[in-house]
Formats: sequence, C-alpha cells, structure tokens
Amino acid sequence: MGQDIFEITINGIKLIVIFLLMVQAVPILVWVERRGSAFIQNRLGPNRVGPLGLMQLLADAVKFLNKEDFLPRKAVRALFYTAPVYALIPGVIAYCAIPLGTPLQIEAFEMAGKMWGPYTFAMQGFDIGVGIVFILGISSLAAYTILMAGWGSGNKFSLMGALRASAQIISYELALGLSIVGVIMLYGTFNLTDMVLAQQGPMSFSFMGNQVVIPWLPNWGLFYQPLGFILFFAATFAESNRLPFDLAEGEAELVAGFHTEYGGFKMLMFFIGEYAHMMIAAGLVTTFFFGGYLVPGFTPAEIREFVAQNLASTPNGISAITSVIHLLAYFVKFALFLWFFIHVRWTLPRFRYDQLMDLGWKTMLPWALFNTILTAVVIYVAYNFA
Repeated sequence: MGQDIFEITINGIKLIVIFLLMVQAVPILVWVERRGSAFIQNRLGPNRVGPLGLMQLLADAVKFLNKEDFLPRKAVRALFYTAPVYALIPGVIAYCAIPLGTPLQIEAFEMAGKMWGPYTFAMQGFDIGVGIVFILGISSLAAYTILMAGWGSGNKFSLMGALRASAQIISYELALGLSIVGVIMLYGTFNLTDMVLAQQGPMSFSFMGNQVVIPWLPNWGLFYQPLGFILFFAATFAESNRLPFDLAEGEAELVAGFHTEYGGFKMLMFFIGEYAHMMIAAGLVTTFFFGGYLVPGFTPAEIREFVAQNLASTPNGISAITSVIHLLAYFVKFALFLWFFIHVRWTLPRFRYDQLMDLGWKTMLPWALFNTILTAVVIYVAYNFA
C-alpha cells in the first residue's frame, strides 16, 4: 500500500474515489440509456423532472431507497440478503486494476517538520503485475452471485434465470479468455500498463527481419488482433448479461430472471453490479485494443514535453497536467464503448437460448482457438525466418 502513512492514505483515497466514481456513473448511464433509447426510437424519454429529465435520477434514487423491504416466504434469508452485496463487490474490485492514466509523480516536500517523498502514484486503484488474470478471476465470481440470488429467492423463475445466466457466463468465459491469449502473446506480458505502453507511437513491427512502419495508423492492438477484438467485445456482452445476451432476464419467459423477487435498494445494487461489469468490459477493450489512456499520435513523453513548454513549469505541475490529459483521453474512449453497449441494447433482438449456446460453443470458441493458433504461427514466422 505504501512506504509511509502519506502514501498509504493517498492509495486508500484512490480506492474510495474509484468506487464512488463507478457508483455515481450508474445513474448517469441509466439516464443516457433512457434518453438514448428515446432518441433511437424517435420519442422523448425522461423530460418531466428537471431539465432534460436529469432530476429523474434523484427521483429514482428516492424511490429505490423508500421501497418496502420484502422477503419471500420460501426464501433463504442469508443468501437472499447477501447476493446483492456480492453482486457489487467483484465489479468494483476488478475495475480498480485497470490503468486510467500516466503515473502522478510528486517531488519530495516538507510537511509537519518532516521530509516526505518523492512519490509515484499509479492512476489506478492498485497496480498488479498479472492484472488481466486478476480481473478475469474476480469478474468470474459474478456467477456465484447470480446462483445465490436465484436459489435464495425461493422462486422458480429466479432459479431458472440463475441457471441460464450461470451457464451463459461459464460458456462465454472460454471464448473471452481465449480471445485475449493472442493479445497476451503479442505484448508478451500480463501487466495492463505494459500493454498500454506497447501501443504508443505509429504502427510499427518487425517481420522476417524487416522493420515495417505505417505512420498514419496508431500502434493499437486492434490492428494486430481484429478477430480477437470482435470475439472479445461480443463475449463481454454475454458476460455482462446485456442484450442480445440477456436471456437471464427474458421478461416474456422468466418475469425478470434471477432478481424477480428483489426491489428497492437490493435491486439497485444488482443494477450497479451489472453496470460495473459493463464498465470493466469497456475499460478492457480500451486497454487491449485502443491504446488505453494514450493520446492518438502522441507518446506520453511528447505530451509531457508539450506540457512543460506551454502549460506548467514545476515538476509536480507537469506531471499532474500530463496525467489529467491521459485520464481524459482514456475516458473519451471509455465513454464511446459504453455508448456502444447502450446502442446495441436498442438495436439487436434477443437470441433464443439454444442460439446463444450454439454461438458460444460452436462459433466463438472455435474462432477464438483459431485466432490463438494463427497469432502463434505469425509470431513464430516473424521471429524465426529473418
């Protein structure tokens, strides 16, 4: 956590800030989803409570917090009440491992008669060397949450929805995991920050002893792993239970799936958990395939030099502004993918369950395996036949 009390405190504050940002982003995403769907379907959407319906978020929060706490007669109390809490935890913890910007460097300073620093604070909750393994491992715990909610509710529709959802998550985790094996082989690391830094500058690579440079393309993973990107992005919809993969909540068949018996604040926690997984998906797609926090056309060193020449003169100021610029670059890409998640929900129809399983096992899994083998062959040829 840190070498002294100051660093430990700042790192603790980072975790709290990331958690609060994720929680506060949920009502904004709900508003964007409702207004966006209205725009797509040529209607108005929320427009009564406050300007553009923005105060509708507050009205919804009041409604959720004041609903009657209900426990089904045949429910398993412990599972019923703990499932919403566990729905929230994996998404928040996993997102903390995603790098959001360049590290903030603070020079040594004097405070309370003591010298502190220098410090380097990563723009993420915690920097783990095997970040992708950690994120996939923590995110997969969502399947247990769904089973807890389905069984704990004592409702046959909830149980059927939980079985559907858990089978779906387990099935698509295989395709999702295999789709990024090519990315890991390409970058040669499990560290997310190293993956981001490997994508800086124009597109350049060595092939059979020749250095190939394409100056008008960024060095993003998308251009090396287009098939991996398609498979990974599609699988994240299934992992997040978003349309067209929201079979766990098929209203025509299961009422509302595994959270049929939930209402009020407990239902709100399920919503936050679902949107948290959507944020993780958008963050990972940005990190793996679109340069993460990098500004297209500029390396972090070039951004830092520009800031030093035009915007700041002190080392702390230069580092802070550079970090903010990269943070904004990350959030622009991040927001675009969140909007794509929302747009797809109101564009594509829901799959039948047999189609969903066929797609995962008979289409996406073989293609992900093919992409892994193809990447391995290309890397072998590129480095061994110079």
